[in-house]
Amino acid sequence: VQLQASGGGLVQSGGSLRLSCEASGTTFSNIVMGWYRQFPGKQRELVARYNTGGDADYVESVKARFTLSRDNAKNTVYLQMNSLRPDDTAVYYCNARRFMGRILFGSDYWGSGTLVTVSS
Repeated sequence: VQLQASGGGLVQSGGSLRLSCEASGTTFSNIVMGWYRQFPGKQRELVARYNTGGDADYVESVKARFTLSRDNAKNTVYLQMNSLRPDDTAVYYCNARRFMGRILFGSDYWGSGTLVTVSS
């Protein structure tokens, strides 16, 4: 599985960005995808991801501000980030995991990180 992420950049507080992640090398319906982020000196943490039931799960701090969506025809997931705050500044990573039924299996796949910087 290869993941190609894009869309990071510099934005002012209150602004918006959309991250994109295109998957290749696998059947799109066989993976769940999502986004994680990593703050300096911290471990990578979940931002939003699809679960095996097809619903999107969000970390509490981004609910009502970020929206996960996908385009199956393009093998792509998007993270629309609105009302960005300086504490959203991080490197964002696209993630994929294979699943069957309700079970995740195998390794995590990661895209290269994309930096999101929110200025105050």
